[in-house]
Amino acid sequence: MKRWRRAHRLAVAVYLGLIGLLLLWLIWLAPPPTSLRSPALLLLLGPLLLPLRGILHGRRYTMAWSGMLILLYFLHGVAAVAGGGRAAWLGAAEIALALAYFALAIHCVRLSNPAQGTRGES
Repeated sequence: MKRWRRAHRLAVAVYLGLIGLLLLWLIWLAPPPTSLRSPALLLLLGPLLLPLRGILHGRRYTMAWSGMLILLYFLHGVAAVAGGGRAAWLGAAEIALALAYFALAIHCVRLSNPAQGTRGES
């Protein structure tokens, strides 16, 4: 139980960190033109908000599919790094957070084995 709780808390922290990074990126650090700011916020943050409730509650199924969703942000980070410029270091941070969340989400899913009926006692 302790291992699952620790992994879940870390996964939530990383996930919220990614949301915070994207907010800072799009509003303050390297914002798009004013006319594109709202669509960019909607397209980049909207999908992250969909599984947020299930992630906060530690739902196994949500952790599993959000791990696949986060790979889109990995690709976004790769594109930002490849583009160079000011957004390259932001893309590198996005890659690191996306990979960390992916690994932690998979770890949480593995620790919450429904066949055992408990979380993290494997």
